[in-house]
Formats: sequence, C-alpha cells, structure tokens
Amino acid sequence: MRESELEKRFCALVMRAGGRAYKFVSPGNAGVPDRLVVLPGGRIGFVELKRPGQGARKLQRFKLAELAGLGCYTAVVDSEGRAAEVLDEIAGQAPWMRSVDLRLAGMASKAPGKGAGGQ
Repeated sequence: MRESELEKRFCALVMRAGGRAYKFVSPGNAGVPDRLVVLPGGRIGFVELKRPGQGARKLQRFKLAELAGLGCYTAVVDSEGRAAEVLDEIAGQAPWMRSVDLRLAGMASKAPGKGAGGQ
C-alpha cells in the first residue's frame, strides 16, 4: 500500500470517529509530522504516516521526540492496524484542563478582524 492510500484511510477513520486530521505543514520546519489529529473532547495528536515497513527518517524522529517532550501525543503509522491503535490511544488521552480551554476561547474572540479593535 502506498503512503498516500494509507493517509486517505487514516483520515477517513479519524472522520468516522468524529474528529479531524489536518494536514500539518510548517514552512521552514522540515520533518514535522504529516497530520495533526483532533478528536472530540480536546484530544490531540501528531501523526507521521509511512508506507508499510518504512520508519520515520532521522529528522522526523527528532521532531516527534521534540513534540513528545512538550507533552504531545506522537506516533508513526505504517499500517491500517496501527492506524486504529493510534486513534484509540489519542481518544484515550485525558482532555485538556478546562481553564486552558476557557482561556483559548477568550483569545479566539479577540482575534484580529473580530470586534472593534481588530478591523
């Protein structure tokens, strides 16, 4: 199976779980994971997708370790079976603290282009 086919299937699995699998690109930051997965309840993970039997490259392993060091869930998926396991692991995470959620919601309402000060 090609990596692109596994990626399509993984994204469909995430959508069926009620989540989103955003394509994650960060200009100037090579090696970032392919997908930022967001599931209901504030459960988030960074996922690198590879064709079966292929592992992450050295820079990709470094970036995954860097994100894990910040407390983020990270994984490499190289099969449909692993995709289901990773989705279960992300879903099983403890949700973010409620105070953080409320603080971020307040920040969103003050984003540029919203309200009197941002137009």
